Amino acid sequence: MQGGLFGEEMAAENCIFCKILSGKAPGHIIYRDDDIMCFLDIAPVSMGHTLIIPVKHHDNIFTLSDSEVTALARQSKRLAPIVKRVTGADGLGVHQLNGRAAGQTVFHYHTHLIPCFHGQSMQIHGRKAAPQAELADMAERLRAALA
Repeated sequence: MQGGLFGEEMAAENCIFCKILSGKAPGHIIYRDDDIMCFLDIAPVSMGHTLIIPVKHHDNIFTLSDSEVTALARQSKRLAPIVKRVTGADGLGVHQLNGRAAGQTVFHYHTHLIPCFHGQSMQIHGRKAAPQAELADMAERLRAALA
């Protein structure tokens, strides 16, 4: 566990993102290397809503190393235009929350890439889980565009 500043730490063995990383929980993975994993949010604000996380568990931004921050930012910059293009979005929200008061619900550092469309009300978390077939199709399209 890499503790945060808010007393809201989460042990890696209880972390859903760590379970996705280890294959103990399903996830629609778009990209993975030794440092970073990108996968679709299961309750997306809009289809294509992607999460970018460090492979090493950190509760929030306060314990990330400079090299981890750099790797996360590079992957965000690389993936953002692909998510926008593949989804046909009019814009893209890039969000990162630290602490329960800020709206963080999973205490493993993550950046949200959220496709935005004209007329859509913006929120950080979707209200319901998306159909698995839609997530699988979107993940495949994003992986293909990333290649």
